[in-house]
Amino acid sequence: MGLTARIRTRDGWAVSHAVVTVTDMTGAQILRAEADHEGAVRDHTPLAPGAYTVIVTAVGYQPTASSALVTASGRAEIGTLTLARQGGSELPPPGPWTVDPAHSTVAATAQHLGISSVHGRFTDFTATLDIAPDDVTKSRVEAVIRAASIDTGNTLRDQHLTSADFLDTEHYPEITYRSTHLTPAGTDRWTLHGDLTMHGATRPVDLDLAYLGTGADPWGGTRAAFRATTELRRDDFAMNYNQILQAGIAAIGTTLKIELDIQAVQGTTLPTT
Repeated sequence: MGLTARIRTRDGWAVSHAVVTVTDMTGAQILRAEADHEGAVRDHTPLAPGAYTVIVTAVGYQPTASSALVTASGRAEIGTLTLARQGGSELPPPGPWTVDPAHSTVAATAQHLGISSVHGRFTDFTATLDIAPDDVTKSRVEAVIRAASIDTGNTLRDQHLTSADFLDTEHYPEITYRSTHLTPAGTDRWTLHGDLTMHGATRPVDLDLAYLGTGADPWGGTRAAFRATTELRRDDFAMNYNQILQAGIAAIGTTLKIELDIQAVQGTTLPTT
């Protein structure tokens, strides 16, 4: 006898803090139960046969309601009820996540000679995510990039990029990003607001962030995937070096396109494999 249900997010995560309220056709509350750590509701209060309304609420999610018909057995088996984030925007479950550098990419692209592009990436970086449990817009990201790890596939060019003309890694060995908050931009899209410090200058930088989903990994963990992009102006970070070629064409473009492909592991440690 009683009520059984499972409360999940759109991508299948348990909502452990959900509250289920059952009312009869007059609107009177018949029972109230909380989901356990697996998002399961098991209440043994006997229910009289008839029609009921089941309302599910949870902090940070839009409430949902459905109908339930109780038979002579006194049971109401609701099945799985899905909650959507407030604002319709999705993110992984709350708590800490650690970016896996071995399966992530921090890439930068600059225009060269006005007709083509030079592609590079940073190979040494760490980052953490903290998904806020109650107000997801207060979630935070912190990242540290070793500036000297720039790799464009050309040793001479990399040496020039790490020199005082550009990154000046001797005096500014780290590039850091610390977010301040998130703004929903769609069902699975966000704008990540934060401050980027590079070459001794700190500027506000917004990232266009897409949440790509979650899944199990071969090492027993859970991973979330993201893609983020932004565009930086070199002169915002006091990197003004350039060569002007014939017809006024600059050898190097004044902007950098940044593309991040990120895998994050749930928790504060990475797998050793």
